[in-house]
Amino acid sequence: MAIRHAYENSNDIGVFGTLTNAYCITAIGGSENFYSIFEGELSREIPVIKSSIAGTRLVGRMCVGNKKGLLLPNSTTDQELLHIRNSLPDSVLVQRVEERLSALGNCISCNDYTALLHPDIDRETEELICDVLGVEAFRETIAGNALVGSYCKFSSQGGLVHPHTSLQELDELSSLLQVPLAAGTVNRGSDIISAGLIANDWTAFCGLDTTSTELNVIEEILKIRSIENNKSFESTRAAIIDTLV
Repeated sequence: MAIRHAYENSNDIGVFGTLTNAYCITAIGGSENFYSIFEGELSREIPVIKSSIAGTRLVGRMCVGNKKGLLLPNSTTDQELLHIRNSLPDSVLVQRVEERLSALGNCISCNDYTALLHPDIDRETEELICDVLGVEAFRETIAGNALVGSYCKFSSQGGLVHPHTSLQELDELSSLLQVPLAAGTVNRGSDIISAGLIANDWTAFCGLDTTSTELNVIEEILKIRSIENNKSFESTRAAIIDTLV
């Protein structure tokens, strides 16, 4: 299910946290209630890590990752890098990226299989994304916006994109990502999707202002289910891929 949540007085939950199938990173400096919501929902399955990135609390906008890896901006300090690396599962690769578009979370959106990139991302960064995150990468815009990381959020089950995305563009993006997509909003009409929503394959957190209608769309398109059902889905998907290969 999708859970409404806020960081201090901000409904932009995706600015202060990031969530994958292998870990959750949240900003330091929040209340205990802020962390307890995440830990109560996630800690039995994945680690919940408190950290800053590049000296800021904007961890959701500064990094991008999936269950295979995590990319951090070059401004990440050695202490932050060491703390995050020691807190993550051993199977997760961590890499700092020399990229002038340093707010990686605004410029890149990904799940465990595919990534959408800002059209102006460096070629070296694109290669790192493919290697570290183990994904196929596509340079795209969403409803004319180059900041693809800001205007969409998708998991391996489905995704939500900018409300002005055309039907043709929805079909094209859905074909690239191989997941169903819907145009929608969060936080009572906000089109900056990833600022108000973080999600993995079995749960999601969105801002407190998110309406019931928006919440229903999020739960429907992301196909949020229990982890037991999700593991069954993953094994079925792997079997189908093995058969095709």
